[in-house]
Amino acid sequence: MKTLILMRHAKSDWTSGIDSDHARPLNPRGRASALALGDWLRDKSWLPDEVLCSSALRTRETLEGLGLEAPVRFLDVLYHAGPEVMQETLKAAQGDIVLLIGHNPGIAEFARLLLAAAPRHGRFRDYPTGATLIARFPLDTWSALRWGIGEAAAFVVPRELTE
Repeated sequence: MKTLILMRHAKSDWTSGIDSDHARPLNPRGRASALALGDWLRDKSWLPDEVLCSSALRTRETLEGLGLEAPVRFLDVLYHAGPEVMQETLKAAQGDIVLLIGHNPGIAEFARLLLAAAPRHGRFRDYPTGATLIARFPLDTWSALRWGIGEAAAFVVPRELTE
């Protein structure tokens, strides 16, 4: 059995004065969300043994805010990746519990394609900033990953954890 923690980066700061989308940091709400998501993951004992993270600053800062200990690969290919790229990247993973941090719109479509049935949550389709899916897969190795075989174990958005 394999488990994926699929997280969209936390809220970024559009007023930072940074011209580069890749270099845009988190805003204060995003930093608070990352802390809350890290606490939620620890509380539920969903602790990754491998992290695949977009190389963008906001995904790196989200990961830092989680406060989790695991080997990390920062990957340029995950920056605004589509579902197929995310799938191929995950197929190369070695961990049993993998955290993948990426961006919309690709991450929302990736989540939808992975699952046999969507979780009953009003925000799953739009996958807002910080949205996190826990999905389980009946696999011995990620290389056997196919569309539509995942089972949603949980889905949360930061607002549910910070208000």
